[in-house]
Amino acid sequence: MYDPKKPSTDIVLNLIKSTWNTSYLKITPSTYAIFKKKFNYSEVDHTDGIGTKGIYHWKKETFENAVLDSLAMNLNDLLLVRAQAYKLQNHLVLPKDDEKIIRKIMKKMVTECKKRNIAITGGETSIHNTPNSFDIGITVSGFVKKIILNKVKTGDLVIGIKSNGVHSNGFTLIRKIFGNKVSDEFIKPTKIYYDDLIDLLDELEIHGMMHITGGAFSKLKGIIDKNQDILVTNQHKIKPQKIFFDMFNKGIANKQMYTTFNCGIGFILTASRKNALKITKEIPDSAIIGEVKKGTGKVIIKSSFNNRTLVL
Repeated sequence: MYDPKKPSTDIVLNLIKSTWNTSYLKITPSTYAIFKKKFNYSEVDHTDGIGTKGIYHWKKETFENAVLDSLAMNLNDLLLVRAQAYKLQNHLVLPKDDEKIIRKIMKKMVTECKKRNIAITGGETSIHNTPNSFDIGITVSGFVKKIILNKVKTGDLVIGIKSNGVHSNGFTLIRKIFGNKVSDEFIKPTKIYYDDLIDLLDELEIHGMMHITGGAFSKLKGIIDKNQDILVTNQHKIKPQKIFFDMFNKGIANKQMYTTFNCGIGFILTASRKNALKITKEIPDSAIIGEVKKGTGKVIIKSSFNNRTLVL
């Protein structure tokens, strides 16, 4: 039964206070955390959660993986505007009031935030009478030292970074394909690319970036002009994991695969030929997967499933 007095509040508060020793904020405890920034840059906020994937995490009790999913969906997207994350607030939505689960989630959240110098400045826990699923919604704030347009340049090479599987999008379709089956592939956490890339953005000239989530490869159209095409080949070392072939073999069409799922590539960036070669040496599990050419605003992909050419 839900206890409106929220007995876990003090435990959670003590946990998040341990994230307040940060170089970005001075925090004064009060009814709510009162903070003063130690920097003067442009800022950005980003909000996301784990969506339908929460059904699988709840069933398998993989709450720590769910925390990584929620962080990845925010931190990876903040890379697109080159933002350094410095604080967050979270909203837990649970189907039942369980102090052990709340504590486990928040301990993992605190551990991950302390790794990245991110202060947790507040949050909320809601108990909803909706069985078999939960969500971790997060808003992450970041600052941007220098605003740089996220756009490719004609002649760029396209670099892909390997995914950890299906990540955190497309799970409504996954439920339709696999029914009630709960596979280990469905609870693997989304890879956090932020850690490998945030410092490189200052060192190497990267032009365009995209986190391959909802909309998948069709999102690349947002970083090209009408006189450019992005060509993605299948002649590279990053191949779709078995789970993607399983879905394709169950009748999901090529185009739907590449506009719903990452198909083995979770993050894409573009750079000049010279810098692209440097980047692939710096970033684990990365490879040159294509190029940017003059064109008409299309994303053209050679399918890894049957070698057909797709135009998005």
